[in-house]
Amino acid sequence: MILYPAIDLKDGQAVRLLRGEMDKATVFNTDPAAQARAFEEAGCRWLHLVDLNGAFAGAPVNGAAVEAILAATDVPAQLGGGIRDMATIETWLTKGIARVILGTVAVENPDLVRQAARAFPGQVAVGIDARKGRVATKGWAEETDVMVTDLARQFEDAGVAAIIYTDIDRDGAMGGPNVAATADLARATSIPVIASGGVSSLSDLVALRDTGVIAGAISGRALYDGALDLTQALATLA
Repeated sequence: MILYPAIDLKDGQAVRLLRGEMDKATVFNTDPAAQARAFEEAGCRWLHLVDLNGAFAGAPVNGAAVEAILAATDVPAQLGGGIRDMATIETWLTKGIARVILGTVAVENPDLVRQAARAFPGQVAVGIDARKGRVATKGWAEETDVMVTDLARQFEDAGVAAIIYTDIDRDGAMGGPNVAATADLARATSIPVIASGGVSSLSDLVALRDTGVIAGAISGRALYDGALDLTQALATLA
């Protein structure tokens, strides 16, 4: 199971939100590129980047910070937030992002996801963010009636590289991930599932890994707070 350290970008800084609320942001590093280098030096194999402003704006906002991270590191990075058309997908992949994450557009324009996954094999992931099993979009500001498993199954044969599943009520709350719901989703689809939201301790990572069906886990706040030691966590998963 791969551990993805998260760098959430708001106004050019590395922050964490509590349950996705922009007015509950804690700034952890004013230099996201330096933060990315620190994660790389600790041994991570991937980075998880989110343009929070972009998720609300529907277009990239923290592009300069993302480009600085790409310039400062050699590990592959996946990026989500405000990526809602083919031109933006192409731009980021050309600039060196290894994998784009399509969230809102997966609900609103699933054909674009299929088109992108065909055009860029292995480089398109779907971000599914949910409250109580129902998908939320536009930076989690809008809730839909779409069920998580139904959305995932839409892309079963699309060539999507991964599904990043976030339980919004767990995100940034340091209360542990929703292991059961994440494992259920992973069993319901053949697409690799990456867990996000609430991963806050070594035991959380072990619980996710020991399901035997979860491909990866994203952690942010716990790494910044020191509740989870990245080097130790990577060694445990290895």
